[in-house]
Amino acid sequence: MTAVEMFDLTGQAAFVSGAAGGLGFAMAEVLAENGAGVMMTDIDVRKLDKSAELLAKRGLKIDTLELDVANLGAIESTIETAAKKFGRLDIVCANAGLSAGPGPLTPTGGMAQVDLKRWDELLRINLTSVFVTIRAASAQMRPRKYGRIIVTSSVAGLRGERLCGYGYVAAKAAISNLVRQSALELASDNVTINAVAPGPFLTNIGGGRLKEPEVASLFVKEVPMNRIGTPDEIQGLVLLLASKASSFMTGTVIPIDGGASAS
Repeated sequence: MTAVEMFDLTGQAAFVSGAAGGLGFAMAEVLAENGAGVMMTDIDVRKLDKSAELLAKRGLKIDTLELDVANLGAIESTIETAAKKFGRLDIVCANAGLSAGPGPLTPTGGMAQVDLKRWDELLRINLTSVFVTIRAASAQMRPRKYGRIIVTSSVAGLRGERLCGYGYVAAKAAISNLVRQSALELASDNVTINAVAPGPFLTNIGGGRLKEPEVASLFVKEVPMNRIGTPDEIQGLVLLLASKASSFMTGTVIPIDGGASAS
């Protein structure tokens, strides 16, 4: 098999949550560029439409649906709608999520400042919605004995992270084991599930606080490569996990973090 054949997604159908910008947009872009039809979903419809238009103008196969992943029932119905639209679902990226704000070594990020209502909201969006997405995606894939599920975890889920809030770290750590647990059940149906674990990337999560120089400098100190990643740098890993090239990979959580998790 040639490299082109190995990574070719022509004729496949993909679904990406949180696709209006940042890592989700980068995921949708690379999947579409390599032949997949992509259903981009997001709660921010205006931004979603503008982002989708950018890709559609390039001749890529793009469609959109509004989705608030806090509405768990909407996740299932939206995935069903996407599957009906395309006639199948081969690739699902569970990417949407929220920041929990500053971490414990900041004046406002200690455990005494954690609001439990906000904690519940974060776990619903960053963890429970991911489980519902995995379950709904696998329901479409298992009868066809094929599927690729890609979950966005975080390096903050692999270790203690002094710059990330408690709710975020707790949810991302749980996601890592959720992926492993799901892999055990789905493997016999040839449905793979893997997680990408990004370090600091220049996105709008947390209100885009990584674009603030003083905040960015704190995160850069945690990265051996001495910089923050850009969304396009996640595309190679996502394409690998979505393609034939990863046919014997499942239950993995792969850091993409400039060496942060190695330090």
